[in-house]
Amino acid sequence: MSFASIRIVTDDLDGLVAFYERVTGQQAERPAPVFARFSGPGANLAIASTATVAMLGGALVPATNRSVFIEFEVADVDGAFAALGLTSDAVVLEPTTMAWGNRSALVRDPDGNVVNLFSTPTADELVSPRAE
Repeated sequence: MSFASIRIVTDDLDGLVAFYERVTGQQAERPAPVFARFSGPGANLAIASTATVAMLGGALVPATNRSVFIEFEVADVDGAFAALGLTSDAVVLEPTTMAWGNRSALVRDPDGNVVNLFSTPTADELVSPRAE
């Protein structure tokens, strides 16, 4: 078995695609008007309209996730966070150095899903951590 993707089902396909294009810095592949995909090393992120799951009878409900992070490792958390230009209600956690050394910023996508932009510390940073 191989991991294929995580899929977000949404009523706002274009809004989510635009958000994740800003996060990833890449243009989504759009093989159909109701579906988009971001492919990269390690994982794939798919975004689909609710029309793609209509036959499931409400098993998937957009904008209701309260338990999963969507994570992106970035070189510069502070720069990636600033580049998104988010409103304060979309910010869960401003760039912060976590107790285990990762630098992290948590934001909400347009459907309210939590997105973690993080970087792991370099050997130099482990010796002298970044000041907050």
